[in-house]
Amino acid sequence: MSDDNKPEIGKIGWTDLTVDNADDVRDFYMAVVGWKPSSVDMGGYSDYSMTTPHTGEPIAGVCHARGSNADLPAHWLIYITVADVDASAASCVELGGQVLAGPKNFGGQGRYCVIQDPAGAVAALFTPAG
Repeated sequence: MSDDNKPEIGKIGWTDLTVDNADDVRDFYMAVVGWKPSSVDMGGYSDYSMTTPHTGEPIAGVCHARGSNADLPAHWLIYITVADVDASAASCVELGGQVLAGPKNFGGQGRYCVIQDPAGAVAALFTPAG
């Protein structure tokens, strides 16, 4: 992958919405903002990758509160691109935050973790593979 294709460090690269019924909420965002869904097989059910209506650019995920998301309340989670998720997770802890999940691998696409900052806000950090 050329440097031109690498996600920009510090940029919000993805957003996931976790809800009890992703099918209904998928339909809501299709009608309200025009996003188009594609199914993502989660082994027994599907979550959704939502794309912009004109370019088809993947813009967000709509996920069921199942599996590793089963105990989560309905929420939007941003994924911020970092150079080294493990180093960023360590810095988070050193600066008074907490690592809530991970760091762990994400299906060959990279590594991520979920952090909570000292004010209590939650975000995910992501380092793409390659």
